[in-house]
Amino acid sequence: MNDINQYDLLMEALAELKPEIETARRLTPVPAHPSLRQTLAEFGSMPGEAMFMGVASDGLPMLLNLHDPVPGPLLVLGDAGAGKTNLLRLIAQSAGMMHQPSNLQFGVVTNHPGEWNGMEKVPNNVGVFPLYAKSSEEFILSLASWAHGNKTSSQSVLLLLDDLEAATNLDFNARQNLRWLFLRGPARRVWPIVTINPSLLDAMHPWLDLFRTRIFGSIKDDGVTRRLGAREANLTTLNNGSEFALREVDQWLRFWLPSID
Repeated sequence: MNDINQYDLLMEALAELKPEIETARRLTPVPAHPSLRQTLAEFGSMPGEAMFMGVASDGLPMLLNLHDPVPGPLLVLGDAGAGKTNLLRLIAQSAGMMHQPSNLQFGVVTNHPGEWNGMEKVPNNVGVFPLYAKSSEEFILSLASWAHGNKTSSQSVLLLLDDLEAATNLDFNARQNLRWLFLRGPARRVWPIVTINPSLLDAMHPWLDLFRTRIFGSIKDDGVTRRLGAREANLTTLNNGSEFALREVDQWLRFWLPSID
């Protein structure tokens, strides 16, 4: 009987302390990842056709070969706050550190251009185009036109599209050019890297089949992860804002983002 009473008293004490424990957890700082500049310096020289995306859990760099179109366009999925825009910003920043503009450029299409303040200093940046402005449609048209004629150029261009759902509100010609870039862009050195909130899967279903390579941030809804075939990835355990996972053959590979300088 005494053991039972002691157990009850212990559980009551833990219940009283729970708010303080949760507060302490929130106040405990998460160790900062090393900066992008420091990370790239530690890795040293990398292939000229490589695009840096982060650091894998085994400590090796996550790279995309810009001269190999097989992966196709990249779709980045994750809940709000998962770090989808962080990943696009890191890719853009690393492009400026690793490549001359004559080899790699990028353009950003977004509903939130303010999130890209400061990126105009990166010489590889051809512009940040608001989805609510005509300039975004003009940029997509010019990019598709360049890709149509690009059969020999060694230059690559990244199309960083932050919010696929918002892009479906573009005019008909822009949507058709966007679809063509998803289908044919990587073979012509145009690489679409596109974000989407998984809560919009039903509305975006006609577009999803265009993406063979999918990168996952944190997703809390187990039903969504099952629909995406990503249940084994344990997406709920990814760190918001800095950690992602993708399927590599028959296993899941995690990677994290250095902090942006």
